Amino acid sequence: MLTERREPVRVDGALGDWQAITIKFSGEVLPRERTEAFKGAMFAAYPGDLVFSKIDARNGAIGLIPDSITKAVVTSEYPVFTPKADKLRAAYLHHLLRAEHFKADLQRKASGTSGRKRVTPEAFLSLEVPVPALDEQDALVAAYTAALSRAAQLEQEADAIERSGWQAFETALGVATPPPLPDRPVFVARFKDVERWSHEGILRCALGNGGQNAPRVSTAPLGNELLEVRHGCSKGPSKKVTSLRILKISAVTKGRLDLEEHKFIMDEPALREQFALKAGDILMCRTNGTLAYVGMSALVDEDIDDMIFPDKIIRVRPNLDKIEPEFLWRLLQLPAVRSQIEAAARTAVGNFAIGGKDIKALKVPLPAVDRQKSLAQALNDAVASAKNKRAEAAALRQSAWATFEAALFTPAASS
Repeated sequence: MLTERREPVRVDGALGDWQAITIKFSGEVLPRERTEAFKGAMFAAYPGDLVFSKIDARNGAIGLIPDSITKAVVTSEYPVFTPKADKLRAAYLHHLLRAEHFKADLQRKASGTSGRKRVTPEAFLSLEVPVPALDEQDALVAAYTAALSRAAQLEQEADAIERSGWQAFETALGVATPPPLPDRPVFVARFKDVERWSHEGILRCALGNGGQNAPRVSTAPLGNELLEVRHGCSKGPSKKVTSLRILKISAVTKGRLDLEEHKFIMDEPALREQFALKAGDILMCRTNGTLAYVGMSALVDEDIDDMIFPDKIIRVRPNLDKIEPEFLWRLLQLPAVRSQIEAAARTAVGNFAIGGKDIKALKVPLPAVDRQKSLAQALNDAVASAKNKRAEAAALRQSAWATFEAALFTPAASS
């Protein structure tokens, strides 16, 4: 099925129009930033050629030279093969190399001392692979490609649904991002507009899209609507398993509550009482070495009797008569609120941090509670719909790949 290509490349010091490459474990072949020639023998590879790393082929470093790399150059550690056009389609071969059955066979072909095992060209050529007729190869690739295309379409639909949900949420609160501005200078501006003191502000006013006509909700400091803002437990975790768990900071930095991210702490009734987690609580990251993580929040959906939170997390407990917890959680994710959090963050010893006072000082739009609930529900519906479409896309990809492999690596196909 393959013919080994051993075309020497000789250059004087620099590679010139020859392109060095790297092969990722995913099989992707990419150009490498190298201009000087390699020491020792060098060999040519062209679009459609199969290339692998002797030492890393068993980890997935095997792929086809893409059309974008017209003249690749490799060392003797990277054997080059040319597929026979009357036997193998390049697209079929590309997928075949990713099949688990093929990779398992390739693993078994590696030889040498532990940790330095290599796949030789001879061992590679001895691999037995399913090679259906060309029209069957085309059909398999077409079916798999169509499934991937449909999955990509589902993900685009999911992105559009979620984006639309957030835009509707922001617009209803009067904090939607203004439309993008055209790339043009301002030649004349009224003096009263100059107080905005920015080209963007003057241009938006001139275009009439400065946001003055957007529906707005009055803003107020968040602290007025909260029952409590509390820093977490400062006691260290226990070295042994106990009946009381304590969250890690990573439990909230993902933007959702991950209860698997926890340690254990010595159980004390006072700790359970002071740092309890109740349905409707919002947990916020207080300090982190990365600014983007500070203020990241997660919603507690239900009472958790055997879990408390550490001092790197702040518990925000809303007044349910004035603010809906799910609305507050979504509110904290808006760019208009995120910018306030990041502006308030202080840095010390490489860490950024906010405190309870910073959270209480956040100015946020707060419509009536019934309106909060309806806005949060509409956004939740959009997010859930998008999540379902992404799950459908993932299942479609998995099913399509399983179908591709099953058509090849079955007793009937391999016999």
